[in-house]
Amino acid sequence: MFPERRLRRLRRTATLRRLVAETRLGVDDLVAPMFVRQGIDEPQPVASLPGVVQHTRSSLRTEVAALRDLGVPAVILFGIPASKDPEGSEAWNPDGIVQVALRDLRDEVGDDVVLMADLCVDEYTD
Repeated sequence: MFPERRLRRLRRTATLRRLVAETRLGVDDLVAPMFVRQGIDEPQPVASLPGVVQHTRSSLRTEVAALRDLGVPAVILFGIPASKDPEGSEAWNPDGIVQVALRDLRDEVGDDVVLMADLCVDEYTD
């Protein structure tokens, strides 16, 4: 039966395991998930995610600039539009919340932060 012999000499102690670990996680590996909601005047907490808020366009700019200053290299943006329809048409509206927020962020942080957008349309459909 394979394998006949399992070579685990490098797993014997915690110190050895730490020494030969192949995975390291640092700030350069992070992508911060950010939520932006249309039609609110101040950030709104997300009840199911303690410490997470749905941002206004303004608070999003401030938060992403702060993340940049901390060395976080990327954000992914999830949008919550003010209106939804069966087709999810706000997802491709040039003036939709994510599209406008991405333009705002590009003006704020330039190429210092990789900007990503969620492609799922479930947030845009009713």
